Amino acid sequence: MKRILVVVAHSDDEALGCGGTLAAQADRGAEIAVMFLTNGVGARRVAQNDPRVTQRAEASRAACKVMGVKTIFQRDFPDNQLDSVPLLDVVQSVEEVVAEFKPDIILTHFDNDLNVDHRVCHQAVLTACRPQPGHSVRTILSFEVPSSTEWAFSAPAFSPNVYVDISAHTKHKQQALEAYSGEMHAAPHVRSIKSIEALARWRGATVGVEAAEGFCLIRQISKEI
Repeated sequence: MKRILVVVAHSDDEALGCGGTLAAQADRGAEIAVMFLTNGVGARRVAQNDPRVTQRAEASRAACKVMGVKTIFQRDFPDNQLDSVPLLDVVQSVEEVVAEFKPDIILTHFDNDLNVDHRVCHQAVLTACRPQPGHSVRTILSFEVPSSTEWAFSAPAFSPNVYVDISAHTKHKQQALEAYSGEMHAAPHVRSIKSIEALARWRGATVGVEAAEGFCLIRQISKEI
């Protein structure tokens, strides 16, 4: 049985980046966990007891249920300020979750996203998952997050080389995004249901399926090609 851990900076990144993939893998019996590094709203100058923190947490639980995620690890690093935290602290937090959940696959942010939290998250995952003897993680993939990945105009562009067919699970991705209605926008904003569906259709068209999510393979350790 596959054990998949998604490590993201903010709740909703998982639905935006790989919601269809998670639903598809859950249907195939994979055990899936998501780790959120921040509460996703701290940058809006809200206190920890602000109702928006609770609302965002409730939204993430609803979205994860739709996608078949069974386990959530919530951390409370400062939102949109992960670069202000010693990287070692973030790395050790990821290491703790990896040691507990023992995933063989990790999905995380693309390293050249515009959002600084995404970049720190990516670096922390690679550091926490150094390929040492006996380490559980065999595959690491990065995904795109609309309104961050494509806005880093001067950085190397996201160019997927792994595609997951989500043709049968676009409705699950949409339902997960609808759980985060407070974070979504009206079209033609890139973070709209319509725009995200168009991206899935385009990724699918590039590999001959109805809809897909694209990933960049960072590392894979296998006994066969």
